[in-house]
Amino acid sequence: MDSIVVTGGAELHGDIPIAGAKNACLTLMPATLLTEEPLTLMNAPRLSDIKTMSLLLQSLGSEVQMLQDGKVIAMSSLGPINTTAEYDIVRKMRASNLVLGPLLAREHQAVVSLPGGCAIGARPMDIHITALEAMGAEIELKDGYLHAKAPGGLKGARVPLRFASVGATENTLMAATLAKGTTVIENAAREPEIVDLAECLTKMGAHIDGAGTDTITIEGVDRLGGATHRVVTDRIELGTYMLAPAICGGEVTCLGGTIDLVGAFAEKLDEAGFSIEENARGLTVARKNGRIRAVDVTTEPYPGFPTDLQAQMMALMCTAEGVSHLEETIFENRFMHAPELMRMGADIEVQGGTATVTGVEQLKGAPVMATDLRASVSLILAGLAAEGETRVNRVYHLDRGYEHVEEKLSAIGAQIERVPGV
Repeated sequence: MDSIVVTGGAELHGDIPIAGAKNACLTLMPATLLTEEPLTLMNAPRLSDIKTMSLLLQSLGSEVQMLQDGKVIAMSSLGPINTTAEYDIVRKMRASNLVLGPLLAREHQAVVSLPGGCAIGARPMDIHITALEAMGAEIELKDGYLHAKAPGGLKGARVPLRFASVGATENTLMAATLAKGTTVIENAAREPEIVDLAECLTKMGAHIDGAGTDTITIEGVDRLGGATHRVVTDRIELGTYMLAPAICGGEVTCLGGTIDLVGAFAEKLDEAGFSIEENARGLTVARKNGRIRAVDVTTEPYPGFPTDLQAQMMALMCTAEGVSHLEETIFENRFMHAPELMRMGADIEVQGGTATVTGVEQLKGAPVMATDLRASVSLILAGLAAEGETRVNRVYHLDRGYEHVEEKLSAIGAQIERVPGV
């Protein structure tokens, strides 16, 4: 397996382009199953998860073409459509479950393996199941597969989510576009990726109101058409690269970034002692004079502090002045990066869902192991600030969510390289 080797100590200066959002693109791609007409996505990120979703859609009968070096995805699902999503593909990625709603809406049946992905907690499917059952679906779990059917099609319904699940909101939203009648999703997730999906579906002919709020209303239509849609900027990649000059000094402009995508996160950076300027090109981030200050963080559904930036924030707090507390409320088992940061000299104590970080003057380079997607990039950030060399092993996680990370960081002055596995 490949490794990433980082030599710390260099300040970062320059521009870094931010890709289209992985989590948005993985949601938009299954929308092709809702129509027989072409769906084209612009500004797509070039990631292994995108390739996995492409393989899944192709296994279901969709045509998927990667154009312009993968930045454009052209899809067509004219049919016939296979309604079984096999384990061998689904196990690789959590977002595979997003074919369930579209398949039920279009074909009135689906057999979908329980999904896989990073080992950061159970992330159960019960919210998805309850939502689709409210719309008339009959779903049974057998041998690791969800067997779903909707005789006569899905029907509009009131769908109260017990938790503002992003995936369940997306699955329900797509399913409701072709349901008979009106569907109201209550306690809906409000993430920018939800708004992006709604905008794309609206271009395809869906009738959607309230995306970006906690109540989304969908008037079902008989059919959807094709569309061309630009994927929204990746707010998690944006936040990650905003932390790079914050953690090791310098000034970097994240091209295409906007403050509305990272509001709660940007507030914490400001509190810690960083300058963030929004301009026509993106967001320019610089560390102010002196040592950074410790801040407390609690992860929350959007618009709160994102769970997907918690590991990266912990890396920053490792060298902050004072004591910080990071509370994880979204996923269990999401502090697996803490022991690896401790190998680099960090002072971290984890008790349940809270990590207490006492800042140290300097981290030391060490061999460390990536345990999941966001943990892997947090270790790279820590390596940028550490004395000596840090080798991050098992970086296949990294390639699921960050395109060409070593090239982007090298271009702004980082000493970083990918070492092929033996």
